[in-house]
Amino acid sequence: MEKIQNLKHSKETLYYSLARMVERASYYGFRALVVLYMVGETLKMERTEALSIYGWFTASLIFSQIVGALFGDLLIGNKKSIIIGGIIQALGAFILYLPSTTGLYLGLFLVVLGSGFFTPNIISNFGKTYLNKTKLLDSGFTIFYLAINLGSFLGTLLIGYLGETYGYNIGFITSGILMLISIIPILLLKEKRLDEIEKIEFPISKRILNILIAFIVVGLFWGFYELSSIRTFDLQLQLSEVSTLGIPNHLWQSINSIFILPISIIAIILWTYYYSSQFLKLMLGFIFGVISFGILFLIPEVPTEQHTIIYLISLLFLAISEIHIAPIIHSILTKYSNPKYLAILISLAFLPTRLISLIFGLFNDKLYDNPMLGLKIGIIGMTIVGIGLIGYIIINKKTTYNNGY
Repeated sequence: MEKIQNLKHSKETLYYSLARMVERASYYGFRALVVLYMVGETLKMERTEALSIYGWFTASLIFSQIVGALFGDLLIGNKKSIIIGGIIQALGAFILYLPSTTGLYLGLFLVVLGSGFFTPNIISNFGKTYLNKTKLLDSGFTIFYLAINLGSFLGTLLIGYLGETYGYNIGFITSGILMLISIIPILLLKEKRLDEIEKIEFPISKRILNILIAFIVVGLFWGFYELSSIRTFDLQLQLSEVSTLGIPNHLWQSINSIFILPISIIAIILWTYYYSSQFLKLMLGFIFGVISFGILFLIPEVPTEQHTIIYLISLLFLAISEIHIAPIIHSILTKYSNPKYLAILISLAFLPTRLISLIFGLFNDKLYDNPMLGLKIGIIGMTIVGIGLIGYIIINKKTTYNNGY
């Protein structure tokens, strides 16, 4: 681990993180209401139909992000794409104020389109602010990830509360207003010009290999994460009924996010002052993931109140694992890509994750019948990936030393 000297985060970090936090509050608050709105008294949809529409809504985001990234990198610029995306997403939320099926479909379409323009371009512009100080990339993107989690947590609570207390229309209007507010920090910022960036050059083979490994490794992580979530959700339901810790029911679903917040702060502080390899962090992420799944494996199929603490310890390690994985993918892409096409690359990074999740999803029926099987697969899979990363780190060190990089 190397001490970082004479480098610090800038006001751009704060502005981009605030924008992302408020945008995520708007988006996740919107998501918290939309299914309830569809099955409610206004539209009176069947639950299966509402969930099917919701599934298409979330799946479409992958393709809209590719479209938004292409516009940002090749046509209108990243900053304009962020602003246009924010306005479109706000319009989508406002349109759901109209109580009709047409309003629903149009609103959902605009939210998907707006989010597609906003997300890859803000991640890209944020990453570019660190290309002259790449040793801070990991801590920078962890700040960004903290903002995302804080925004989604607060947005779900605020907009969910307003929607259920004062009506869904008030929730959607609030979501739209927050979306417009998220644009303000972007308007205040000057976009980083590519000629201002002193980018470290790496051999093209190394850049491609590192990006491909990051794509595959992170996709596998979220795939194993989803496999384990079947058992995690099952334990959550059971323990919420027997636990005497006094945790409110609505907080059981947010416990992982609650753990993420302090762990993110610790990681930000540590990685701001000390630098270590991004692939070392990925490797540690998989090790902590194995520990988390292994602890869950100690809990019997029918848990008792005494197993609550074990469950919470498992979630703590899972949160540590997530912090070593999720922000680092964007850090790696930013460091090794061509900044001209960074938004496009970021949008494509969602594809392996989605593809692996779909492949693992084919076995959901078997996993629901035997939730422990998902944990076993997760433990074995994460162990194999972790060992592979150890090998890559060793080989990479030897190659770097021999080539003088």
